[in-house]
Parts: sequence; structure tokens; C-alpha cells
Amino acid sequence: MAKVTVYLTGSVAAYKGIEVVRGLQKKGHEVRVVMTAAAQKLIAPATLAALTKYPVLTSLWDSKSPIPHIELADWTELAVVVPASADIIAKMANGIADDAASTTLLATSATKVVVPAMNSHMWAAPATQRNLNQLKDDGVIVIEPVQGRLAEGYSGKGRLPEPEEIVDDLTTLLTSEGPLTGKHVVITAGGTREPIDPVRFIGNRSSGKMGVALTNAALAAGASVTLIVGQVSVDLPRSPRLTIVPIESTAELLAAVQRHFAPADALIMAAAVADFKPVEVASEKVKKASNHNDWQLNLTETTDVLKQVAHQKSENQVVIGFAAETQNLLANAQKKLASKGADLIVANNVSGKNGAFGNDNDQVTILEANKEPVEWPSMSKKEVAQRIVSLLSNKLKSGD
Repeated sequence: MAKVTVYLTGSVAAYKGIEVVRGLQKKGHEVRVVMTAAAQKLIAPATLAALTKYPVLTSLWDSKSPIPHIELADWTELAVVVPASADIIAKMANGIADDAASTTLLATSATKVVVPAMNSHMWAAPATQRNLNQLKDDGVIVIEPVQGRLAEGYSGKGRLPEPEEIVDDLTTLLTSEGPLTGKHVVITAGGTREPIDPVRFIGNRSSGKMGVALTNAALAAGASVTLIVGQVSVDLPRSPRLTIVPIESTAELLAAVQRHFAPADALIMAAAVADFKPVEVASEKVKKASNHNDWQLNLTETTDVLKQVAHQKSENQVVIGFAAETQNLLANAQKKLASKGADLIVANNVSGKNGAFGNDNDQVTILEANKEPVEWPSMSKKEVAQRIVSLLSNKLKSGD
């Protein structure tokens, strides 16, 4: 069992933090608590002291320990800020240490989790989103708020998840072990869209099922996952080890992959990328004309994201690409393997009603340089994903 420090901050949802503390204790974890001055306006520290059998750290100056924040930081195996106010998020992102909570967090080298809860406008503010991105870049795990009724009386994104859900996520984080434990995998999923005008776009039929299945498989194997996701028709996973990055266009996909893959161990490019985009994008909706019934749309190729990123990877990084084809599957997939710089290519047929797009099953062939293609039998996308993640694990372990 783990030594967990829970930080309560000045959010109306602070009372739910008490339930998180109790939930962690019921799981057998040893819990200590830090409270900000604002949190103390909402909850009495004596309540948490009675529950944990430890004094609550509220000040750097009123403790019997001469250096209380260092003692607690060294004791901590997991730090959880719940609820995390916009104020504490900003302090953490900018290295500010002006009270007991922010100072102890800065001194803590253990894994940190923040669970924000605030008004939806505060959550959506550019400053808050910049601070959250900085925390993620620093390795802090963010469990995002949910849509729901807020203290202000209206609904929006900013509500704290239910305490039992938070405890389940933390339990997964504390107990997960697998072949990818300690690894960071970037996965792309869904289709990209290229705008024609404010209403229309060029897209594809990708459902995102394979990318989501790969994400679930990587999480089950113990990895931390960044899911860069376009247009999908399936629910996205939820995990404290999962960061979701929404994108729309191919250019946005490239920027997100370049940013998140640089510090990662592996990339699985399962997104269905639009290969072409309009040369010009109309600023207003293109209207039908009464004097003609045709419309010429000039297209140009989009950036080859897989090729550009794979050729920039380091020796210890692994890149797996997908080849979605409607004809000459192996020949076209072999060309991609040779030209794009990926370690593996997963080739699948997307033609016809039995193709991969939107279906729960898939039949793929694995291609690797200097090896014969390996054709897998038809199976569920969940099974395909598990086998791909197993291949990835072996590649990372061997260093090949």
C-alpha cells in the first residue's frame, strides 16, 4: 500500500476531498493531508486530522517539525491535489511556493495528480489551459473535470468527478504493472478534417475504434498514453494515465504529434489522415449558383505526418504506422514501410462493407524491414490492438 498526501484547496468541491481521503484509506493506503488557507474556510482541519490520525499541514511555521514541507515531501509516494483550484494549478505550473501546499508540492518528487474543479469559464480560460499543458509537460497527471451542474446553478465543464471514480483512477495508477509500465506511448486515432468553407470539409469514414482499442491495450499494459484524437464515433477511454489531445486538421495533428512524441518512447499512428486539402479555404459558405450545377475544387496534398515524424525519431524510439488500402494491399504497404521510416506497418483492407472502417473486427498484416510479412487471422480490434501492443513491448524491450 502507498503513502498518499492529499491536498485540499479552495474549491466548493472541497467536501468531496474528504470522501477521497476515506476511499483511499478503505483501499489500505496511508493518507496525510495538506490544506490551503482557502480550503480551511470550507472545511475544518480537525476533521481531516481525526480521519487520518495525522496533523494537517496548514502552515510552514506552526509545525513541530523544523522543516515540515520537506519531511512530508520525502514521505509522499503519491501526491493528489483534489479538488485543484485554478490558483494552485497556476502556482504549480509556474513554480510558485508561497504557502504550505505549494511549497510542499514543489519539493515533492513523487508522482503528482491534480483533479481540477472550478467554474466552467475559469476552466476554459486560456491561462488555465496553458497552465494545465505546462503541468502535463512536467509529468503531472491531470484527471479532467466532468460536465455537470456547478455551484453557480448552471451546467458546464468544471464539476469534480465523483469521489469513488477518483479513488478508482488512483487505485489503477497505484496498482498498474505490465510490460509497458514506465513507458510513454503516443497514439493517434480517428479521422482528420480539412475545411472547404465554414460548413463543409474533406474527411473520411474512420470511426476511431482501432485507436481507442490500442489506447485501452496500452493502458492495460501499464503505459502512460497521450491520445491525439480527431473525429471519432466511439467513447474515449478514461484513465489517470491518459492525456487526450483533440485535433481536427492534418496540420494540427502534425503539430500535436511533434510536440508529444519528442519525449515519448513510442508512437502508434492509427489516425486516418486526409491526404488532400483545398488549395484555398472559403471564408464564407459557398452557395449554389443558378447558372451552373458543377463546382471545381482544387486540392493539394497534406503533410505526410508519419513520414515526417518517423524520420526524426531517435534510436530508442519505436514508430508503428498503419496502411489503410483498398487495392494491392501488400505492395502499397511495402512501399510505405520502405519510404516512411516506421519500424512496423500494420496493413489492413478498408474497401467494401467488410472493410476495417467502422467494423469491430479487422484482419491485418504486419510488415517489418528485412522480414517476411506476417498475416494475422481476422479477429476483434481489441485482440488486434493487444497483439500490436505486445509487439511494441517486445520492440522496446529488445531495443531493436
